[in-house]
Amino acid sequence: MVVQQKRKYELKKRAELQEETRCRIVEATVDLHREVGPANTTISAVAERAGVQRLTVYRHFPDERGLIRACSAHWRSQHPAPDPSQWPGIADPVERLRTALQGFYAYYGGDERMAANVRRDAPTVPALAEVISDLPAFMAMVVEILAPGWGARGARRARLVAALGHVLDFDTWRSLERRQGLAPAAAVEVALAMVRGVAGR
Repeated sequence: MVVQQKRKYELKKRAELQEETRCRIVEATVDLHREVGPANTTISAVAERAGVQRLTVYRHFPDERGLIRACSAHWRSQHPAPDPSQWPGIADPVERLRTALQGFYAYYGGDERMAANVRRDAPTVPALAEVISDLPAFMAMVVEILAPGWGARGARRARLVAALGHVLDFDTWRSLERRQGLAPAAAVEVALAMVRGVAGR
């Protein structure tokens, strides 16, 4: 009985140590993706940052896809995207859009460097492109939530949808706040004014 208990303890301890090592590897990868970008992150650099051997990294993550997926899941758990589920309940389309812009612009500002590196490197890192392949569908769904109520029809609605997609984009936020130097609240109002102009309101 004592031998069995000792064996169970040893197995539990080993599993805990393995999970701790895995977490260090993932966190090291996240840090490097933020600092130099996914395309410039090497297994050797991950191993050095995590304080393990390269073979240890490969034991936990035999291929790049697995490591990038784990990195993405970890980052997303710490930086959740805005939740649009409550926005349909906002009847006024202007206030609905303002709420969405505030959420997305704060989200972009929460880890700008990571967002910029991921967008830059995705075209050259297939595993990364695969991980973020859900983003276009998510943004299209957000636009569909925000489009009703503006009174736009036909060609004007098509322009409205394009304007909504534009003001919600990371690069638009970066231009308004970083390149044009607007404060967050002012950036939201400028973006809102763009859409109101397109919608004729």
